[in-house]
Amino acid sequence: MPTLMDAIAFAPDFPQLQLPKWLKTCLRDRQGGTADLESDLIAGAFELAYDLHKDQRRKSGEPYIAHPVAVAELLHDLGGDSAMVAAGLLHDVVEDTDVTPEELEERFGLQVRSLVEGVTKLSQFNFSSKTERAAENFRRMFVAMAKDIRVIVVKLADRLHNMRTLEHLPPAKQRRIALETREIFAPLANRLGIGRFKWELEDLAFKYLEPQEYRQIQSLVAERRADREARIKHLTETLRDRLLAENIGLRELNGRPKHLYGIYRKMQQQQKAFEEIYDLAGIRIIVDTNVDCYRALAVVHDAFKPMPGRFKDYIGLPKPNRYQSLHTTAIGTTGRPLEVQIRTEEMHQVAEYGIAAHWVYKESGGSSNVQVTAEDEKFTWLRQLLEWQNDLKDAQEYIDSLKDNLFEDDVYVFTPGGDVIALARGATPVDFAYRIHTEVGNHMKGARVNGRWTVLDAPLKNGDIVEILTNKSSHPSLDWLNYAATPSARNRIRQWYKRSHRDENLARGRSMLERELGKSGFEALLKSEPMQAAAERCNYANVDDLLAALGYGEVTLNSIANKLREETIARQPKAASAPAATNTASMVQPLPTTTPRSTASKPSSRSPIAGIEGLMYSIAGCCKPLPGEPIIGAVTRMRGISIHRQGCPNVEHVEGDRLIPVSWNRPADNAETARCAQTYPVEVQIEVIDRVGVFKDILARLSDQNINVREAGVKTSQGKPALISLCIEVRDSAQLKHSITQIRQMSDVLNLRRLGAATSPV
Repeated sequence: MPTLMDAIAFAPDFPQLQLPKWLKTCLRDRQGGTADLESDLIAGAFELAYDLHKDQRRKSGEPYIAHPVAVAELLHDLGGDSAMVAAGLLHDVVEDTDVTPEELEERFGLQVRSLVEGVTKLSQFNFSSKTERAAENFRRMFVAMAKDIRVIVVKLADRLHNMRTLEHLPPAKQRRIALETREIFAPLANRLGIGRFKWELEDLAFKYLEPQEYRQIQSLVAERRADREARIKHLTETLRDRLLAENIGLRELNGRPKHLYGIYRKMQQQQKAFEEIYDLAGIRIIVDTNVDCYRALAVVHDAFKPMPGRFKDYIGLPKPNRYQSLHTTAIGTTGRPLEVQIRTEEMHQVAEYGIAAHWVYKESGGSSNVQVTAEDEKFTWLRQLLEWQNDLKDAQEYIDSLKDNLFEDDVYVFTPGGDVIALARGATPVDFAYRIHTEVGNHMKGARVNGRWTVLDAPLKNGDIVEILTNKSSHPSLDWLNYAATPSARNRIRQWYKRSHRDENLARGRSMLERELGKSGFEALLKSEPMQAAAERCNYANVDDLLAALGYGEVTLNSIANKLREETIARQPKAASAPAATNTASMVQPLPTTTPRSTASKPSSRSPIAGIEGLMYSIAGCCKPLPGEPIIGAVTRMRGISIHRQGCPNVEHVEGDRLIPVSWNRPADNAETARCAQTYPVEVQIEVIDRVGVFKDILARLSDQNINVREAGVKTSQGKPALISLCIEVRDSAQLKHSITQIRQMSDVLNLRRLGAATSPV
């Protein structure tokens, strides 16, 4: 009797379908009745996928079944269990065929059904859609990951094979998928520690997003290949002899080429030409034990001259994705820098396979229990993202925080007791305090770093020992919102402020909404289903929370009114008569479209401040707030409404009835962004090591960010650091933060601070 493999081999439509050896073995065992449960599950999944997809074609013209087979092979190579591999084979059947999840569960069990359903839902998410929809898709994706981390691994395998065959799609779709891959899926692969997925996803995205630069670097790397391989061969032979002479348990020693996107990023970040990038390849040493790692390091440093400041111990301080290795850079025999990685075999498996290596090596031996638990420190970052879903109500802030957390490297600091704390790059003592405990942050009165008092907005560096001093009478200041670099710290500061002023905020929010909608029927409206639904759509549990947020300035009247109108209309009968339609219109009519009631501005001249449309206002010169920073309005006697940063000292003594919750408007689309590209002056002072060219280098970094310098001044003193004062023009706080980060990364920069002390009363 012919087998399914025989049918595939001789079918004219499938000449290019090559089944991997392990899959052929599963099919033969099933045909012969000798398959174990795992092989039988995989073979059965393939047979169903083959039957359902046999009449389908990909854009390339190849049989569609080739795609799920390729995804399953990637998962098999990662060491995924039978349920994962089966899900890889079946991941498109619910979306593309008539098979139901219930049928999958009946044939393959609950695990396979859950994985296929999870991947199907992820496939429906559009992360480049409108902000609110994209934020909601992110939230759902991370909830799915928390339930079973294997879902995102299957999705990553699916995305990787799709990227490998992206040339068959239209250019616009290529760029959209490539951008989504670079911004979301490659960082996710990195966070899960799956290095082999991460590098390839980045290189493939690079190929479609910067095709000219990709081809150029690819050509240059190919030209240098012979010279590079000869140099690496000589160096590895030298090291091999030295390592064996020391009786070090050497398992593997070879050259390690850098991926193209890594070279491109280094050229961009360091502003270097390709000829100036020497470490196009490195050496990887794999040994038996942790002790052998450090012994091998000593051999490397004895054989070659180590470069100061280029050694990193990720064995003692693993990365959050569990990556462990010793990294060092030394000057090789040819006079060029040489990067060396030293690790054990198990560390190498983790570096290559990430979470999949955890399944292979964990003591339980199984891989079914992959839910994220509170004790599983490998997924601290994922639990943090889940916490932000409840804390961050603003969709754009959630997306920005999410991408920052996925991309940013961590900085490692110590508690006075020697415990290691990993924080986001740019974190300050405020972030550290709230990472220890919410109450520590809420009662912090000061901080010492390495035994010395420090300001609360000073970024922490690797290896700092941080001590937080507390006092029961101390409490957060709204200024801390500008100091905190992590969303979790900022949210806890906001939560404290909202709790301590909840009654006041609730009363203010009720008054604002009542003034806008009118007293008639207001109390009944607050208790209505549309109002509760509007609160939930704004990500608040109930109407009181929504009103308190309105009073606090976290949500705008315009946003509430729009959602309330939509919910009211949605609850009207579908087939309403003409009189009924009239009644509906009159019922919805009082809900505002602008806030407050005033002459609406034309879109092209829309005020950048929400909540004061049609009113005279000015940006306060004392604190000079920027779009993206929390703000508050103060009614003045002669100058209309003065817009201050929240926490500005000049606002602290203003009577409560003169304060107005306001927020920054966001442009509706790219065209409006271009029309409304307003800039704001910001004064900064930079303390630098006095050397020739440092001022030029700072200006170059600002120019790279398209930032105009309005004024500049330099003060120098013999034997002392130079002080550079700049007045720059920026669009918003995000652009300012990014430019400050770029400047602070310069080795000559000692300190940088934003000026803006309060000098005049409101």
